[in-house]
Amino acid sequence: MCGILGRIELGKNTAAFSDLKALTNTLAHRGPDHQGHLIDPPVALGHARLSIIDLDKRSHQPMTDLSGRYTLVFNGEIYNYKELRQECEQLGYRFKTQSDTEVLLVLYLHFGEACLPKLNGFFSFGIYDRKEKMVFLARDRFGIKPLLYFADEKSFGFASELRTLMKMGFKKQIDKVSLFTYFKFNYIPAPNTILCDHYKLEPGHSLKVKWSGDTIQTEKTKWYTVPYDPNEEKDLSAHDYKQAQKVLKRFLRESVRRRLVADVPVGTFLSGGIDSSIITALASEEKSDIESFSIGFPDQPYFDETQYAQRVAKHLGVKHHIFNVRNEELLDSAEQVLEHLDEPFADSSALNVNLLAKYTRQHVKVALSGDGGDELFGGYHKHGAEFQIRNAKLLEHSVGNMKGLWDRLPASRNGRIGNTVRQLQKFADGYQLSHRDRYWRWVGILTEEEANYFLREPMLARDQRLSDDAHAFKKRKDNLLKHISKQGTLNEVLLSDMLMVLPNDMLYKVDSMSMAHSLEVRTPMLDQHVVKHAFRLPVMFKVNHGMKKKILQDSYRDVLPAEVFSRKKKGFEVPLLDWFRGPMKQRFQELSEDIELLEDQGLFNPNAVFNLRKKLYSNNPGDAPASAWAFVVFQSWYKKHMQ
Repeated sequence: MCGILGRIELGKNTAAFSDLKALTNTLAHRGPDHQGHLIDPPVALGHARLSIIDLDKRSHQPMTDLSGRYTLVFNGEIYNYKELRQECEQLGYRFKTQSDTEVLLVLYLHFGEACLPKLNGFFSFGIYDRKEKMVFLARDRFGIKPLLYFADEKSFGFASELRTLMKMGFKKQIDKVSLFTYFKFNYIPAPNTILCDHYKLEPGHSLKVKWSGDTIQTEKTKWYTVPYDPNEEKDLSAHDYKQAQKVLKRFLRESVRRRLVADVPVGTFLSGGIDSSIITALASEEKSDIESFSIGFPDQPYFDETQYAQRVAKHLGVKHHIFNVRNEELLDSAEQVLEHLDEPFADSSALNVNLLAKYTRQHVKVALSGDGGDELFGGYHKHGAEFQIRNAKLLEHSVGNMKGLWDRLPASRNGRIGNTVRQLQKFADGYQLSHRDRYWRWVGILTEEEANYFLREPMLARDQRLSDDAHAFKKRKDNLLKHISKQGTLNEVLLSDMLMVLPNDMLYKVDSMSMAHSLEVRTPMLDQHVVKHAFRLPVMFKVNHGMKKKILQDSYRDVLPAEVFSRKKKGFEVPLLDWFRGPMKQRFQELSEDIELLEDQGLFNPNAVFNLRKKLYSNNPGDAPASAWAFVVFQSWYKKHMQ
C-alpha cells in the first residue's frame, strides 16, 4: 500500500522535474516508510512506500527490472503473488526479493497487459517502458485503489491523489457538470473529477500513454467487466440454494485467508453488522490472536452501535477495542477531514472512518473490512424498497400512494421518527417512477431539480436547446444508468451500485481516510471469485419482502449471535443537524454569507444558498444538513486548492 505519481514532459520542460521530491512528499501519509524517485527525461516517477510485504529495502520503489527496460511504481497488494512467483520461476526468472512488487514487474515483462487478469488483489500502478516510449497504467477490478491523471498533447501526469496532480502545474478549472453531480450525489462519479481535463481511471481499466516527437497520445482499455449476465437468472431449488451457500462460504474463507498474509500486524473493523461480523469470524478462525476495532459515540446514543460489536467479539472470543469518541473530538475530526480531502466529497460518515482508522493504526498496520457486502447481496434500505415496489402488495401500494401525507411531516436523519418519515417520503417519491428514474432518484441525495437550483448557470435545459454542459451531463447520466432496463431485475440495481456507488463513495471514503493515517484496509467481500459467484445468484437468494442479504445471513447463522441478524441496519452517520445548529453554525453562516466569494466563484445561486440556510434552521430540515455539509466541504476545498 503506497502512493504513486509520474509525469511526462515533452520538449525542454525538464525544469518541471525539479519538484519531484516535493510532489512525492504530498503522498507521505500513504507511504511513510520510504520515498523513491526516478528522473529519466521525458519521464519522472515518484513513490511513497507503506511496507506491508517484504520489509527489506530491496523492495523499495521505483523498481527496475534486470534489463533496465521497465520501471514500476505500484500501490496495492497482489494476494496470489506466491503462486504467480512460482509461475515466473518456471519461466526461468530468479527473484532478488520476496515482494509482490517484483512479481508484478516480472509478470508484465513476460505477459504485458495480459498479466492483469492473473492478478488477485487491489492495485493501481504505472510501468515505464523505455524501449516503446510508453507508460502503462492500470487499476484494479473494483476501484479499491485510486489512480488519477491529466493529459494534453505535451504533458501527462498521474497520481494516487488529485492534490498531487494539482501541484504539477496543470491548468485548474472547475468542471460545472461535476459540480452539479457532486451536489446530487455528495461525490463525483468516475471518470470525472471536480476539475476539467483531470480524470479518474475507472475500475478495471488500463491506459497506455505513448509519445512520439512532441505529441502524447493515450489509449484506454477496459480489461475487466463484472461478470453479470441477466439471461442466467432463473428460479432455483432449495438444493441449489444450499449449494450456493457452500460455494459462498468457501470463497469467503479463501478470500479472508489470502488477505491475512502480511509481514505486519493485521486486525479487523467490527461494527457488529453482518458483513464486518462475518469477516471477523472468518479471520478469527484463521488467526486465533486477531483483534477487532470499532468506535463508539457515548454523547450520541442514537448513532452508537458498540454494544453489537462487543457481543460479536465476546461470542467469537476476539479481543475487541472500542474507541469512544466525544462530540468535541468528532468535531475535530471534521476539521481533519476538511483539511485532508483532495477532492470535494461530502459523505459525512468519512468523519467516523477517519477516527476509526486513526485509532486502529495505533495497534495494527492492516485492517480487514466488510465493504462490498451491501452492493453484492442487497443490504441497503433502497434495495429492500426496490424489491417491495417491484413486488408490491397492499402495504407498499398504500405507502406509495400517501406521498402527500409524508411530505407534510417533519423529516430528518437525526432521530428514529424523523428518519422513518424521511424514508417514507423517499419511498413514495420512487413509487410512481420507472426503474431507471427511481434508481436515479434514490442513488442521490438531491433530485436533479434541487441540485440544479444550486447552480448559477442551470444545468437542466428549460427549452429544447441544450448547452454544452447539459449535453455533457446527459451523456454522463446515460452512461451511469446504462445497466437499468425496463424488464431487468434487482441485480441490475446491485450492478449499478457496484460500478458507481461502491468505487466513488464507499471505497474512496475508506481509502482516503485510512491512508490519511497510513493504515491499509483490505476488503475480502471484493475478492473476484466472491463477486463472480454473487452475480450468478438470482434475486430470490438475496432479497425478499422480509430480509436483505438473505444468503449471507443464512450462511452464517450458526457462527454469529442472533442479535446480528435481528437488528435493523443503520448508516454510519454523524449528527450534522446538531452541529449546524450549534458549534458549526458560525462556520456555515460565514461561508454561505460570503457574497464576495460567491460572486468571485460565479458557481452558486445565492438564492439557493439563502434558502438552504433557511431550511436548515426550520422544523422540517429533511436532507438540508447533508447539502449544508456538501457546501462547507466544497468551499473549504476551494479556498485551499483554487485560491
